[in-house]
Amino acid sequence: MHVETLKTFCDLVETGSLSRAARLNLVSQSAVSQQLRALEQRYGRRLIDRAPRIGARATDAGRLLYDEVKPLLDRLAGLEQRLRARADVVAGTVRVATVYSVGLHTLPAVMTRCLAEHPAVHVRLSYRRTNEVSAACLEGEVDLGIVALPTRRPQLEIVPLGEDELVVAAPPGHPIARRARCSLAALDGQSFVGFDRDIPTRRLVDRLLRRHGVRVSYVMELDNVETIKRSVEAGLGLSLLPAPTLTGEVRARTLVARSPVEGPFRRPIGAIYRRARELSPAARAFLRVLTAELGGRAARPAR
Repeated sequence: MHVETLKTFCDLVETGSLSRAARLNLVSQSAVSQQLRALEQRYGRRLIDRAPRIGARATDAGRLLYDEVKPLLDRLAGLEQRLRARADVVAGTVRVATVYSVGLHTLPAVMTRCLAEHPAVHVRLSYRRTNEVSAACLEGEVDLGIVALPTRRPQLEIVPLGEDELVVAAPPGHPIARRARCSLAALDGQSFVGFDRDIPTRRLVDRLLRRHGVRVSYVMELDNVETIKRSVEAGLGLSLLPAPTLTGEVRARTLVARSPVEGPFRRPIGAIYRRARELSPAARAFLRVLTAELGGRAARPAR
């Protein structure tokens, strides 16, 4: 029995998908099916049930095999990393998934510092929705995820990375732009541009508005902070956004950022990774730089 076959089987159980297991192991779906048949023939038991709607699910025998084999594979992977790693060189690829509102405005400086300290470390960055970042960590598609308002899960470790302040974003010609600070009450009845309802920052904003008895009229709901900013610049509505995302627009005077007098209101940022998986030396190095650069910060509003 090959270790690669057992790893493919475990990925199949975790993802519930032949295609995802194939991508993770750089093989075809037919190769995954062949490896699965080889395991089932070896043990004389069906290990995976497949159905069009539910995907691939482990049988009782398959779950038993997974529970016994998975810890061994994780230990073996960690051992290989330690044996291959040179004590004086940190090298390798770190796969990172993040959301736009963090990655575009917060990570460039971190990546620059990481490259300066560890030239042999390559960071492969992808942008996804918050739920997709968590899923990618759990499924082993990425080493680290960086999200706002990380949700606690038994399988995920959370490393706090400070906080972003939420500020009112408005076009320069809006009456709010003439105030140094504004009350949330000033938003009552205003046209508003926000994140989609399943995005954690949107849920946080809605809670804040409800808590202060403020009702806004959502005219647009979007999944990307850059699109929200363009909509506010166009005069379609106001928004509550993380201050670091507005630095460029405030500097260019295409938007103003005002701190609510009831605040400060902050959203926590965190790095996440799967607890059962030992991070590679390259991933640990990137996380150290990330924590040193961002950990414990309390972002000030853009001016």
